[in-house]
Amino acid sequence: MVDILHRVGIVSSVDEVYKVLTTNKGLAAWWTTDTTGEGSTVGEVVKFVFSAGFFDMKVAELDPGKRVVWDVVDGPEEWIGTRVVWNLVQEDDYAIILFKHEGWREPVEFMHHCSTKWGSFLLSIKELVETGKGRAHPDDVKIDNWN
Repeated sequence: MVDILHRVGIVSSVDEVYKVLTTNKGLAAWWTTDTTGEGSTVGEVVKFVFSAGFFDMKVAELDPGKRVVWDVVDGPEEWIGTRVVWNLVQEDDYAIILFKHEGWREPVEFMHHCSTKWGSFLLSIKELVETGKGRAHPDDVKIDNWN
């Protein structure tokens, strides 16, 4: 198994970052505007729709201001059965996101694409929290024809 790992610091509190990971308004502002669900209850399934497909995430764990975990229950074959983990740590004026998309069976080309896209969406979270405006799909950074 292989994982996608990223770290990003945001001038903010972990509580503000936690809100954008667990509310429809927050999720739709940084990942995709076509988001259904809140993500604020363990067991809830949140649906994220993009022009190239969709992802259904079941909220597996919530620890306010510290951790959010999603299990991928539907979407691209390579994603099903993987887990998305957001660990949050406060370091002075920075909320640090330690991000992990774990459980990929093998490092296929699509994983390389997804790693870059996750990085761009983590920067979208940073922009959203620090400036009030993220770059959610369809206004996200385009990196190739898979967008």
